[in-house]
Amino acid sequence: MKIQERITLHSQFSVNALEMRFKTVWLVVLLVESMFYGCNSKPVVLTGDELIHINRFDSALFVWIDSDDSVALKKVENDYPQMFDILGKALFETRSEDASVFYDNLINYYSEPTLKALYRDAVTRFSADSAAFVGIRNELSFGFMQMKRLFASMQIPDVYLHVSGLQQNVIVADNLISCSIDKYMGADYPLYRDFFYDYQRKNMNPERVAKDCLNVWLKSEFPYKGKNNVLLDRMIYEGKIIYLLTQTGYDYNYQNLTSQTDKEYEWLLDYEKTLWTTIIERKHLYTPDMATTSKYFQPSPSTFISNEAPGNPGYFIGYRIVEKYMKKTKSSCEELMKNGDAQDILKKSEYKP
Repeated sequence: MKIQERITLHSQFSVNALEMRFKTVWLVVLLVESMFYGCNSKPVVLTGDELIHINRFDSALFVWIDSDDSVALKKVENDYPQMFDILGKALFETRSEDASVFYDNLINYYSEPTLKALYRDAVTRFSADSAAFVGIRNELSFGFMQMKRLFASMQIPDVYLHVSGLQQNVIVADNLISCSIDKYMGADYPLYRDFFYDYQRKNMNPERVAKDCLNVWLKSEFPYKGKNNVLLDRMIYEGKIIYLLTQTGYDYNYQNLTSQTDKEYEWLLDYEKTLWTTIIERKHLYTPDMATTSKYFQPSPSTFISNEAPGNPGYFIGYRIVEKYMKKTKSSCEELMKNGDAQDILKKSEYKP
């Protein structure tokens, strides 16, 4: 099974205590019955019958890790055959052909005391009857239903939960998506304070799980085809994804999709014109420069623009352009995603902050 490489939106860090690497990605609690409007569509109501099933690989694997019982291992193998292969590639980059070696590696990895304690906390926090788990299931059910309404041919994935040991937030393989719940224990979870900055921890709450999953699935369905080193291409692509998310989630908007505080969001609104002028005057919009382009999509404060500027200004400008484009052209979401010409979208948006 081929695992698609995840698009990471945060920096990678080394954690000596756990001897692990971090990757941070993007990601609310939703009521089951809600109405939604957008993308030239009619309101839709989600009923209880439309709740998705979430496969609890995380819990099943922990039973084996905690007991080292061969019967428990056999049950996990039978119930979740895909996930062992996926997890092996995600954690160790490859899975040993020798099953006994692989299982030894896996149980040794998860038996590290700090990680095992984190694992136990995670399966407890996200138990089947917890508000956190119920909220995630409801929100994902609604979000995937909206995606199917907007894109009739879109395949809706099987959803799993796992524990990565603070590695990938979300992994995708074929028609499967799995979220690493140990990355969403809450901003104040003690272990996080040792290894993550404040601007990272605000994205590590249970309310972010559904957003991350929906975001990553959209990016796997609509992979980036622009030039990585050209700011306009990247801004328009990220703006498209955020716009689609506003059309799929209940009460989703730019601010809660990007976890920006009121102060940060107000700064972007107040200085939108200045930000756009800065991009143009510094010739950042079209000049192919990976280092410069990347700065606009970092979660840390954008001090290269202003000491007060929040992180990720590229997402904001991209979203504002796409939002204007959709209002001006009355395009459907399918039409938006078929238009791969970033310059055409900018021109037709008549974006003038």
